[in-house]
Amino acid sequence: MSRPVTLFTGQWADLLLTELAPKAKDFGYDGLELACWGDHFDVEQAAKSVEYAQGRRALLEKNGLGVWSISTHLVGQMVCDMNDFRTDGFAPPELAGKPEEKRAWAIEFVKKTAKAAKNMGVEVVNGFTGSSIWHLLYAFPPYDFKVIDQGYQFFADKWNPILDEFKKQGVRFALEVHPTEIAFDIITAKRALDALDNRPEFGFNFDPSHLVWQGVDPVRFLEEFSDRIYHVHVKDAAVTLDGYSGILASHLNFGEAHRGWDFRSPGHGDVDFESIIRQLNRIGYTGPLSVEWEDSGMDREYGARDAAEFVRRSDFGASNLAFDAAFSK
Repeated sequence: MSRPVTLFTGQWADLLLTELAPKAKDFGYDGLELACWGDHFDVEQAAKSVEYAQGRRALLEKNGLGVWSISTHLVGQMVCDMNDFRTDGFAPPELAGKPEEKRAWAIEFVKKTAKAAKNMGVEVVNGFTGSSIWHLLYAFPPYDFKVIDQGYQFFADKWNPILDEFKKQGVRFALEVHPTEIAFDIITAKRALDALDNRPEFGFNFDPSHLVWQGVDPVRFLEEFSDRIYHVHVKDAAVTLDGYSGILASHLNFGEAHRGWDFRSPGHGDVDFESIIRQLNRIGYTGPLSVEWEDSGMDREYGARDAAEFVRRSDFGASNLAFDAAFSK
């Protein structure tokens, strides 16, 4: 088996796509997972113009690259987020400080990503959903837990109309299960699916880095949602507890000393990628293995090349022959 090895461009949005594409090919990638920000993929244009969308594909093909998905993490976050100052930079400047206006704009934008993806010829849009209840993670001051039920209902109310458009366009949305999202572990992922009546347009972008530091087994996640793994990110994380700080990271930014955990370039953290590949083989996943490169302690270009080499070394297909088949006559 040779799954495509791709690079998510979200962490490279400071570069023009015309500059990044040849770099990615030189790094050893088969394709790019295009971020819907920066210069890489303009959703508004792609939703209106097949010519523009196919032009993005042609640019990649000119550099020997493919594309299997696009990603709308930033705008997707605003659909259910509280939309305070933190998301002002994700929306048009005139919406800064206007949480509900940002939400309404985001809902329409994410709908457009379905049409944009169709025009591009891809079937998966990765992203975030946001969460109106993430700030209630620790139950103090105490509250009636009915508010959690209301949070999942709010999620369903906002995302079902979006997913109706995805269904219309024949495209699926893959939530990256992640802190600050409506689903951040196995239990909350099940609850999110239940809230949507398990509609098939909604599944997951599997990223083990967000699970392993929480103590959630990534392989068990794959077992639980074997029919909902629509895309896979290859990203690593390391728990760095030393008795001085805690797992909640102590209000320290990524890369700062004494954090209780941090992201690592693939193969340099705690994620057991061999077990993940074996489970991906069991569930029949044949889509891209997309490197989302985040490592504050490593040079970006060194890390991207090293990550591509690591994924190729780590990936392998399932056996179609029992190892002891030759023992019988």
